[in-house]
Amino acid sequence: MTVIHVPGSKSVTARALFLAAAANGTSTLLRPLRSDDTEGFAEGLTALGYEVVREAEAWHITGRPSGPAATAADVYCRDGATTARFLPTLAAAGARGSYRFDASAQMRRRPLAPLTEALRTLGVDLRHEAAEGHHPLRIEAAGIKGGELTLDAGQSSQYLTALLMLGPLTAEGLRITVTDLVSAPYIEITLAMMRSFGVEVTRGGPGNAVFTVPPGGYRATTYAIEPDASTAGYFFAAAALTGREVTVPALGRGALQGDLGFVDVLRRMGAEVHMTAESTTVRSTGELRGLTVNMRDISDTMPTLAAIAPFASGPVRIEDVGNTRVKECDRLEACAGNLRRMGITVTTGPDWIEILPGTPRPTEIATHGDHRIVMSFAVAGLRTPGMTYDDPGCVRKTFPRFHEAFAEFAELMTGQGAGPGNLRARGVAGGTP
Repeated sequence: MTVIHVPGSKSVTARALFLAAAANGTSTLLRPLRSDDTEGFAEGLTALGYEVVREAEAWHITGRPSGPAATAADVYCRDGATTARFLPTLAAAGARGSYRFDASAQMRRRPLAPLTEALRTLGVDLRHEAAEGHHPLRIEAAGIKGGELTLDAGQSSQYLTALLMLGPLTAEGLRITVTDLVSAPYIEITLAMMRSFGVEVTRGGPGNAVFTVPPGGYRATTYAIEPDASTAGYFFAAAALTGREVTVPALGRGALQGDLGFVDVLRRMGAEVHMTAESTTVRSTGELRGLTVNMRDISDTMPTLAAIAPFASGPVRIEDVGNTRVKECDRLEACAGNLRRMGITVTTGPDWIEILPGTPRPTEIATHGDHRIVMSFAVAGLRTPGMTYDDPGCVRKTFPRFHEAFAEFAELMTGQGAGPGNLRARGVAGGTP
């Protein structure tokens, strides 16, 4: 059995940073993820005037319930969707201030409109400087009264998360009616974490789609960040693909992250899954069955399944993942294009992809600057030696040491190493450029 210690969750770290910044007092985040996204979020908080002290295994954030200390700031959100969506929402709740937010070219392409339209409905003075509904944007903060909203979160659950976390910072609270919601388990993460910081959101109405968020603010706390379930998925998939056994500790029953549900997909394909309160283990013979699966709620793991799908005994059809077209790249087409270059027959539709069994040949993976494309196809590389990547370094977004860690892991799993051959990043064997 191979035991893998996975870095902290990006989603949980980002939410914890927002909640700690909004809380009354100093919060300590234990074992936060250190990556380009989370470092960018922390630097954004610092630019807004929040006190953030980063130590190796703990970050300390002094909250400001009244909003940013800086009355003017220019914040660069890098590639981080949580940074680009959560920080403007946090700043908008401040009593006064003028704040400009911008992001990378990749993040500028990703949509913001449902969130910024909701903020405008609440009376926020917000202006997009270029394309409507996209970064860059400017906010003139003057506090938020609160009230009722209707929100379409069919593109991203992050819109709803941002507004839920905003609610306690408004004068009267929020009542949010959601008409569509993708990646629903991420909302459960948000609600559980808000509870840890002292806020209880109630949910009801038709379809349980009405969220009532009380005013009153947050209280500071010490909060431990659980391992990233999406990242763990690469290692679980590797076990299923190679006929080995992998255990990830500190990620078991009761974990916040819905992406741990990916192990149920692997179970349907023939892997054995054992889950305790403290860990999750996946073991396999290496023989995988085809299946049809709805991945709407765990769409970040779609590329992982797509990458191992050719090794299944029958077709793999992944449905209801249209939202993956507006992630760091169009992930449906990125997966399809790379699989076709590997000699695999693939068909796609607006929100689905179907992959036929085959014998993949090595190729250079077109990453589109997307960390999940690199890490997913690294798993396929365990059985297709010679894979390369046009931008291996984009893994810094969530897992800066991925190439090194996966190379070490692959050597344990296969006994043949994962440097030149199994996990080769253009000019770099198993290392992050």
